[in-house]
Amino acid sequence: MKNKILSIIAVATLMTTATSCIKEIEPQTSYATVGQVANAPGAFQNAVDAITATLTGQFVYSPSDEYLYDLGIPAFYLERDIMGQDIVYPYQNWYTYWYTAQYLGPSYRFAQLPWTYYYKWIKSCNEVISMAGDEPTEKQKNGAGIAYAMRAYFYMDLARMYCQKPYAVDKNDVTVPIVSEKTSVSDLTSNPRATNQEIWDFIISDLDKAEEYLANYKRSDILTPDQSVVYGLKARAYLEMEDWANAEKYAKLAQNGYTIMTADQYTDWETGFNTPNGAWMLGMQYKSDDPQILRNDADSSWGSLMCIEINPKVSGCGYAANYGQPFCIDRHLYETIPATDCRKKCYIDFDIDNLPSDAAKVEALAAYSNHPDWLLTTGKAVGSKGYCGVGGLPLKFRTAGGEAGRDNQYVGFVVAVPMMRVEEMYLIEAEAAGMQDEARGKQLLEKFAKTRDANYEYGTHGSEAYYNGSTGQFRNEVWWQRRVELWGEGFATFDIKRLQKGIIRSYAGTNHTDQYQWNVQTTPEWMNWCIVQTETNYNTACTNNPDPKAPEGNSAPYAW
Repeated sequence: MKNKILSIIAVATLMTTATSCIKEIEPQTSYATVGQVANAPGAFQNAVDAITATLTGQFVYSPSDEYLYDLGIPAFYLERDIMGQDIVYPYQNWYTYWYTAQYLGPSYRFAQLPWTYYYKWIKSCNEVISMAGDEPTEKQKNGAGIAYAMRAYFYMDLARMYCQKPYAVDKNDVTVPIVSEKTSVSDLTSNPRATNQEIWDFIISDLDKAEEYLANYKRSDILTPDQSVVYGLKARAYLEMEDWANAEKYAKLAQNGYTIMTADQYTDWETGFNTPNGAWMLGMQYKSDDPQILRNDADSSWGSLMCIEINPKVSGCGYAANYGQPFCIDRHLYETIPATDCRKKCYIDFDIDNLPSDAAKVEALAAYSNHPDWLLTTGKAVGSKGYCGVGGLPLKFRTAGGEAGRDNQYVGFVVAVPMMRVEEMYLIEAEAAGMQDEARGKQLLEKFAKTRDANYEYGTHGSEAYYNGSTGQFRNEVWWQRRVELWGEGFATFDIKRLQKGIIRSYAGTNHTDQYQWNVQTTPEWMNWCIVQTETNYNTACTNNPDPKAPEGNSAPYAW
């Protein structure tokens, strides 16, 4: 895991990824040029399909199936979320480095992962945009719109991962180099990191084009973006930029045609967060013939990491279910969720750990699953490693395929994963409205919160001192809702950086892993990702973020 990436192969991979993003002049060669490929039958649609083909299900970082963080977009959800406080990683293995803030510097493989993935995805978008040209034909407009929307999505992630200060704090802080369809080969060796202002202007420009080109697009599923998703991406962008009027406007537009999940849908034992419903705006879908499903006993998939209902006697697979390596909820966050809030049912009660016998625990676990004995087995697998047992285990992301899926991971791990839900749009609308008129924002927030907890009362979650108060009680209330609603969906560090928060892992009764129980007053520096060293070696204009240094030992417990 600690091997340096500086090798001929790594350098070649990086330069291939970078140079292939360019629209090149057609030479006299024996192979097909960009222009020739573009004119081949079906080539344009094939290129459009390729944009989302590797978001999940494929091994992109390495042809080997041994790296459990080679998962595409879902892996980045986890990497970002466990850098904070809301997800606990009790047994240190595949995702240790993001949880412990170690080996994240520019000369390690973990810095290569996002560079390999995101710029490959951007390359796919650039190819479509290049093929369509500045004036796409009517047949090409929808494909070009998808490319512009997804390129904005990818750069939005990169901007938030690599900036040290968010847009609203410092518009001149730097993010990542922009590689577009118009970037020349010579530009690549002297391509500086774009400022916040430059990259968010670029993102908005892409979204403006996507909004235009997708105006009449009717998609058959949620695996590609349509105009509503563009509105959602604009809402995210304007939220980050603190352009409150536009954030509210586009969040409201994005809601059209979607419905907030009911409490029953949110906690459904069969379809909970594995099957798209009327709230999902954009998503990914594992397929039964994906390499991540067929190889390595399907253990290199999102389901292996997040779905804990897999029969230990029939399948026996799954890192979360049977190998003692689930991603658990932070105990304090769990304890702040009222018993009347439906979302609390997605995590096992810590009080079950105190029951006097296995029989009593199984009886209590029957409130969460048709197979409570399996949950106890999962808890014991964690406990056997010397960490917490049952309390905090997640059941938000359910195994797919009913009983057949629970007995067979090749069915159970063929799940969908959300990328955008309408609930996020309601929370953006509330925050943006409240920053213009707090009373109106409070009203919108209460309306949303009561879909999860009919007894919700404003003011419960916004006044604790550790929130470091500059954002005020209202935004703290919105942040708490986002933390609970969007748990495990990749938003945690983005919000911590955007709101300039610290983290609290050390407190009485914490379930965070010993030696990593940290309390940090300001936004942790390890949330500012490092650019892989091969990029800065060959791109002389590209600077880097400091190699993060992890705190040493546990912090003194925080008193809530």
